[in-house]
Amino acid sequence: MTRSSTSMNTHVLRATHQPWPARAVEPALQADVPPASRISISSRHISLDGEPWIPVSGEIHYSRVPRERWRERLLLMRSGGIDVISCYIIWIHHQPERDSVSFDGNLDVAAFVELCAELGLRVVLRIGPWAHGEVRNGGFPDWVQHAPVKHRTDDPGYLDLVEPWFEALGEQLGGLCGGGGPLLAIQLENELYDQPDHLATLRELARSAGLHAPFYTATAWGGAELPAGQVFPLYSGYGDGFWVDADAPWDVTFRQHYFMSTIWDDPGVGADVRGVDAASVELRDRDETFPPACCELGGGMATTYHRRIVPSGDDIAAVAHAKLASGSAWQGYYMFAGGMNPRGETGFQESQDSGYPNDLPVFDYDFHAAVGAAGQLGPSHAALRRQHAFLHSFGAQIATMSTSFPDAVPQIPFDCSTLRWTVRSDGSFGVLFINWHQPNVPLPSCDGVAFDVVLPTRTVRVGTDLTIPAGTIGHWPLGIEVGGIRIDWATASILTVIGATLVLVAEKDIDVSFGLPDDVAVLVDGLRADGGRARIDSATGGLVELSSARGSATVLVIGSQDADRVWLLEDGARQLVLCDEPLWTEGGALSVRSSARPSLTAWQGKWVPVPLEPQHSEAARRAGLSLVAGSWRQEASEPLRRYGGSAVRPAAPREEQFVERAGIWSLGDVGTPAEGLRRTLRIDWAGDVAELLVDGAPVADRFWDGTAWHIDLDVIDGAVGTGLELRMLPLHKKTDVWLPEPARARLRSVDSALLAVDAVTLTFSTIWRALPTPSQRP
Repeated sequence: MTRSSTSMNTHVLRATHQPWPARAVEPALQADVPPASRISISSRHISLDGEPWIPVSGEIHYSRVPRERWRERLLLMRSGGIDVISCYIIWIHHQPERDSVSFDGNLDVAAFVELCAELGLRVVLRIGPWAHGEVRNGGFPDWVQHAPVKHRTDDPGYLDLVEPWFEALGEQLGGLCGGGGPLLAIQLENELYDQPDHLATLRELARSAGLHAPFYTATAWGGAELPAGQVFPLYSGYGDGFWVDADAPWDVTFRQHYFMSTIWDDPGVGADVRGVDAASVELRDRDETFPPACCELGGGMATTYHRRIVPSGDDIAAVAHAKLASGSAWQGYYMFAGGMNPRGETGFQESQDSGYPNDLPVFDYDFHAAVGAAGQLGPSHAALRRQHAFLHSFGAQIATMSTSFPDAVPQIPFDCSTLRWTVRSDGSFGVLFINWHQPNVPLPSCDGVAFDVVLPTRTVRVGTDLTIPAGTIGHWPLGIEVGGIRIDWATASILTVIGATLVLVAEKDIDVSFGLPDDVAVLVDGLRADGGRARIDSATGGLVELSSARGSATVLVIGSQDADRVWLLEDGARQLVLCDEPLWTEGGALSVRSSARPSLTAWQGKWVPVPLEPQHSEAARRAGLSLVAGSWRQEASEPLRRYGGSAVRPAAPREEQFVERAGIWSLGDVGTPAEGLRRTLRIDWAGDVAELLVDGAPVADRFWDGTAWHIDLDVIDGAVGTGLELRMLPLHKKTDVWLPEPARARLRSVDSALLAVDAVTLTFSTIWRALPTPSQRP
């Protein structure tokens, strides 16, 4: 690590505040934004009602989620800090046959948008008509895909197909597209790189059909050429991806996203569908009349047959954190809530048989998202919701802050020694961002460091002889005032302020220290302390009380052992709670889904247990976990090493190959639906491909990647009693598919093909409710 030494023990890393390089300007499309929308855009940030705002958007596909689950999914997204819902409108789901278009049931997009509005969520509609989304034909119905036209161009024959579809959408959504409605934006097309005039045409077709929004967007990655002044360019950031070959190492296009930088374009996303090498893609300079903004930070990753990536919660959070630290004005995730493809005669998934380079499961689109396909929370939910709580509390200030890079910046993308950090500041208050995590290539601990942040009127020295362990993802406050007390710095991540209490979350293995004025009296957990030497244990946390002639304040430090239990809820009064189970608020009332009486504590000047009552008493008595018995009804045959595909992308087995070689595991009693209860099946298994069968027909599937498979039984017709089976294909010992290391290690441990059912667990969960805890907004 490049550092300047000031003593034998401490190496000082230095960054100087850099003000905005030019005055803020408005992009040309701002002239089209209706005043009633309450939205404005400048080259620095987005504003809502005149207040700077960093939107946090999360992708969910209504057509991949049962309608009866929409509300809870959206509430879990909202309690995870999402305030904008993004979704593809997938044409093939609505109109597989030319003469019949449906908006019924799970396809009722207007009802979905209305529900978002009811819950206080804004919406970005990604109307295509081509979407990708790992759907067959990129979302084109087969009759469109096979039409003798030049697709995704201004070919009149193609536009004659698109125009009626947009008009059908306008009939459904036109009443919700007014200036004061829930729509934030409409995305035109997706990953279209060389047809700017066509994007402009689609914009006019959408407007003519009544599809209006404050502004229109387009994906800008891959060197895309966009129509100047007509669309807001949005970027992506994936820390790994299925779109490289099975034998490919961790690509530079993924590695770069763990660095703070001024690079926003990504040549890798969509390169395989384009049929080009990412290294050959010519990138474009960002249009600086817009702020840098992201609509597709990897909120997980789809599982393809040839490459089965399992990102950790920290992998996902680190990419998002790096973008925010680099100056992002919009944090958008793909996906934030996973789902399942609807049933179709030939399947709606992308596949090599449909001309695409990847094979996807027929049904599964869990995506390892923050909210999984069965409604379970993924590990990224906790890691991301802490970042989002920070943005909800301080986003209006962060949005106006320029980004300052340190004197010694890493050399992207292979530098694993130079600490990655930046400062966003207005010259007085600011945040020091540290992003010292990445997968695949270990990072060393950075020992004996301090930070000098040079502001216009003072230099702030943060810490002394600090150790920054690998895995640190932090955003530390600089010059924050609470209750009349100025805190110059603290070595823990800022979460929120409630009244005169600053809430911080400690980083693992970094004890929390503070920079305080000399006249501030300090109590640490009730005991008087020297402010300059006050320390809080990073694991357990603690309470710091500050007082001086200017006022008094409290600093609540939540220990790293409780970091994943923290929720900041903003429905009515601001509530800070600790809970292990998924929860949300609605109308000020707090709800928890659990299979047993959950434990919930709320901050009310101290941690206070919150009494909870079940929504359904009988359901609560029946809630719990049970093992589902089972046995092999049919033994599996020896699998093939390969079932086809290209030299570097093995193909999924065809139906006849799968049926011929798969074993069948008969499940015991999985119960029946009951009021107030939800049945979720968890399958811990190992193999290649598995299907859940109801009456002999597949209703769900999964490619094995070493993680558990969760299935919401109550949304599957016939998934009751003892009639369910698992059809499972072994994984060849020398398979060519790429597996994450834990799964690869298990495969190495067996002598021949791998197939095992480790456990099948049935969870009966129900909802517990509490009245809102009293709290104050700051």
